[in-house]
Amino acid sequence: MANTQITAARQGIVTPAMEAVAKKEGLSPEIVRQRVAKGTIAIPCNRLHTSISPTGVGEGLTTKINVNLGISRDCQSYELEQQKVNTAVALKADAIMDLSSYGKTREFRKWIVETCPAMLGTVPIYDAVGFLEKDLRDITAEDFLRVVETHAKDGVDFMTIHAGINRKTAQRFKDNPRKTKIVSRGGSLLFTWMELTGQENPFYEYYDKVMDILGEYDVTISLGDACRPGCIADASDPSQLEELITLGELTKRAWDKEVQVMVEGPGHMPLNQISANMMLEKRLCHNAPFYVLGPLVTDIAPGYDHITSAIGGAIAAATGADFLCYVTPAEHLRLPDEDDMKEGIMAARIAAHAGDIAKGIPGASDWDDQMSDARQALDWDKQFELCIDPEKAKKYRASSSPALHDSCSMCGNMCAMRNMNRIMSGEDVTLLK
Repeated sequence: MANTQITAARQGIVTPAMEAVAKKEGLSPEIVRQRVAKGTIAIPCNRLHTSISPTGVGEGLTTKINVNLGISRDCQSYELEQQKVNTAVALKADAIMDLSSYGKTREFRKWIVETCPAMLGTVPIYDAVGFLEKDLRDITAEDFLRVVETHAKDGVDFMTIHAGINRKTAQRFKDNPRKTKIVSRGGSLLFTWMELTGQENPFYEYYDKVMDILGEYDVTISLGDACRPGCIADASDPSQLEELITLGELTKRAWDKEVQVMVEGPGHMPLNQISANMMLEKRLCHNAPFYVLGPLVTDIAPGYDHITSAIGGAIAAATGADFLCYVTPAEHLRLPDEDDMKEGIMAARIAAHAGDIAKGIPGASDWDDQMSDARQALDWDKQFELCIDPEKAKKYRASSSPALHDSCSMCGNMCAMRNMNRIMSGEDVTLLK
């Protein structure tokens, strides 16, 4: 029997997690409860995640950001990934997705649960081969469900599960060739497993059993988009839309089991398609919280994909996305290091905030108004205090000190702020001294 935030919300109970989210967002606990009951807000919060600070994703809330990290066969430093978790939390990431696929995966996962206040997400299929010590073709449906249950017992708050790529969706993909085929790692593994075994996707075939596991621990299902476009040419194609329809059906089935839901989305997508895709997801998936990777708006910028992602992410957030997965400059090239991670987090936070301003989240523009006041007053200390990245702002100013303390080295005595303040207060303005 499920014992989740939805269970409580439908019984009229405001849980401590709902209280915490309401306080963070400046909303009444009753509004949060109502939206959790409807499924338009999710609070991923496994009851075994002892160190978590509950965070909400969805209707009327600030746009959240996620940071991907984890141990791989080629980059096995457990300690480096621990440091990246700590840095991500310090930089105000809302969620950590542990995508570890090699080595001490369970030890790392448990350490995050014990120490990290951010939401923790995983993709169980990434862990399956190493955890089970079986090759892909030898893994059974029961094996896949056992990995899901292990992650739930370990305290994971949300799991990406690619239940929408069933045999029907796979056939749609085969009938409509793509430039970049299936680029989702989890989606490609499940497609390959189905091709090797001739069986249905176990996460789709045994979806009710998956819901029973997640409901027991209050794990939110993040319905993975196996057919997300991997290049702008594949955006909004039949495979993506076929899967999205299935994800909408699976959303309702999860809610019927009182399991919280998020739905994942694109991917690579031209600017002019983003808004329509956000609205389509909300329509087909019944206003469930939408979690997007990017979208990346062009394919030509390896090394700068935190920028291509932030451009798309801002538009997505402004038109309906609730949760942005960050992208780093290392995307498509290598595992990101700590510097890459910081660049990705800052780009995603800027995109999320820009989206919040556009969609009228109460209080979102207050921060900008305070910065504008500090700039007009030429109050550099206040500006640094308000910066999204104070360290970088201070470094830039210190690297080129101006002759006039109330200006900068770009404008000097032609500073518009400085001269307007003086002339409007009746002071003399001279440019030759």
